[in-house]
Amino acid sequence: MIKVLLVEDDVRLADALAGALEAHGYEVDQVRTGASALAAPPADVVLLDLGLPDMDGIELCRLLRERQDFGDTAVIMVTARGRQRDRVLGLRSGADDYVVKPLGIEELCARMEAVLRRTRKRVDTTLEAGPVRVDLITRTVQCEGRPVELTRKEFDLLVVLLRDAGAVVSREHLLLRVWQTAWPGTLRTLEVHIGTLRSKLGVPRLIQTVRGVGYRLGSAGGPHGGRPVAASARASRS
Repeated sequence: MIKVLLVEDDVRLADALAGALEAHGYEVDQVRTGASALAAPPADVVLLDLGLPDMDGIELCRLLRERQDFGDTAVIMVTARGRQRDRVLGLRSGADDYVVKPLGIEELCARMEAVLRRTRKRVDTTLEAGPVRVDLITRTVQCEGRPVELTRKEFDLLVVLLRDAGAVVSREHLLLRVWQTAWPGTLRTLEVHIGTLRSKLGVPRLIQTVRGVGYRLGSAGGPHGGRPVAASARASRS
């Protein structure tokens, strides 16, 4: 699992961004201050706001780079400061990328993927459960060894189910994580996506409906003989 340290003092923005990243398969820790970031355990990626309440993000980036255990961590500055001078200072302070707010989650994930490709051998990038294998960096899926082509929402939905394989995931949780909404009118959309996901994976009983609650990535039919599914993350060897 790819670990992200989100350094952002705007609570509403941080919560929304963390939820969107988790829906894309990332594990997110949130901190609000530079001091908390310096005390946090190492991550694979740091998303760093510059306007923190206790120190400037440029200085924080320099301090993080001085930590021996943060030497291989990718740092992406995510900030409202868009002047060329700020970009230059940010990159020279040790950032791997510099992104100006506002930005879409797809762009942010693409930038994270680009940065992580350079450090991929050090990062857990796959999720596996039963016959299903997902690469979070390339956003590719295999089921029983064959490639499966999924849409963006189908992929995000599968990742959420994989992260909690064996547990019941409520419809409300899936809507929040994949569609960033809890509006009941979206339930039909969720049902349609579950149906197409089941069809594309082609494994009977892999995605189970828990009536009145939600869905569970459960036991698989076919050559796996109903064996319980358990999620695991493994480091890519490529």
